[in-house]
Amino acid sequence: MTTDDTATMPTDTPLRTLITGAQMLFVAFGALVLVPLLTGLDPSVALFTAGIGTLLFQFVTQRSIPVFLASSFAFIAPIQGSVASYGIPATLGGLFVAGLVYVAISQIVRLKGTAWLHRLLPSVVVGPVIMVIGLALAPVAVDMATGQNSDMGYGQAITLSMVSLLVTLVLAVFGRGLIRLIPIMGGIVVGYALGLAMGVIDLSPVHDAAWLALPDFVAPTFNLAAILFMIPVAIAPVIEHIGDMVAIGSVTRRNYLEKPGLQRTLLGDGLATAVAALFGGPPNTTYSEVTGAVTLTRNFNPVIMIVAACTAIVLAFVSKLGMLLQTIPTPVMGGIMTLLFGSIAVVGMNSLVRGGQSLTAPRNLVVVSLILVFGIGGMQLGSGEYALQGVSLAALVGIVLNWVLPPAATHE
Repeated sequence: MTTDDTATMPTDTPLRTLITGAQMLFVAFGALVLVPLLTGLDPSVALFTAGIGTLLFQFVTQRSIPVFLASSFAFIAPIQGSVASYGIPATLGGLFVAGLVYVAISQIVRLKGTAWLHRLLPSVVVGPVIMVIGLALAPVAVDMATGQNSDMGYGQAITLSMVSLLVTLVLAVFGRGLIRLIPIMGGIVVGYALGLAMGVIDLSPVHDAAWLALPDFVAPTFNLAAILFMIPVAIAPVIEHIGDMVAIGSVTRRNYLEKPGLQRTLLGDGLATAVAALFGGPPNTTYSEVTGAVTLTRNFNPVIMIVAACTAIVLAFVSKLGMLLQTIPTPVMGGIMTLLFGSIAVVGMNSLVRGGQSLTAPRNLVVVSLILVFGIGGMQLGSGEYALQGVSLAALVGIVLNWVLPPAATHE
């Protein structure tokens, strides 16, 4: 960090640190609870595991990076598919092993550097895999938005979903300052208020809930099919993690891939994901919206993330808050999901384009085409416990094809 940067940073006081830390959680809150609400997990547990995961990350990286870890969007569609096929405990077992994949990659990075990672996972593989993650369960978002999975009629459902979607995209595109960092929360709040006005929300579970209670922790079970289904999903978040480290480093003007090192940041992320699964929470990842808030506030002190983590842990035990989150109407979530899943697909497309490889080269055309069709089309190899399908099959096919096919000719 330069002297000029230090001069422009706010002076840290205990009160400022507390307020800024709470604000960081506020920025992350909408996205943090969205993942469990969409996947059938408990939002209170997600708050708890986000806090624990962030503390673990800060410990492993020696409190050197101002980042907050919480629910990963990349895992939404895979978790939904796994829960439908194997149930929540087995899905958590798969997520735990996916976290261990991060840990294993971190140790290989420590021993071998990062060149092998880029060879194994070039943009021609990673880009379409991310697109599959976003698009594979797009019909689920549409069903939720149109009320297929709720008790309300089509008219009420489509009104709620489209208003929530409209507010979210308006805040994301036209918002300024802190408002631009919380479009998901804005969409949920307006959608919820409209749901109350329409009389489609039952608040009695909130009234009946105690103020304080243990979150609904769920222990994982280990099912080979669920593990095989989930492991390849870790590919995209690993690449995303590297991008996040570069992004926050560009804000603070430090190279976190060198110090504390990618091996430490990946280890922290992997442990955060594995521990979250042990309690019944979704996988954790570094949050770009919190990086945006750090940029806005110019407060680069990692202690604020520890404050945000402790605040999340405390809020996890406020039972009325958890129950309130669970009363959010399904169409509100569906409307936001239509934008969210599309956004994930665009991130994959951007990764593919930025790679600069010719997509008309026969080799690249084969790799990208088969990843997309196998992943989105629902191709399955094997049956029962040994079945591979969806994102896991698409990722495996992409890695193998990229490995065995000769490089594209330079003139193409």
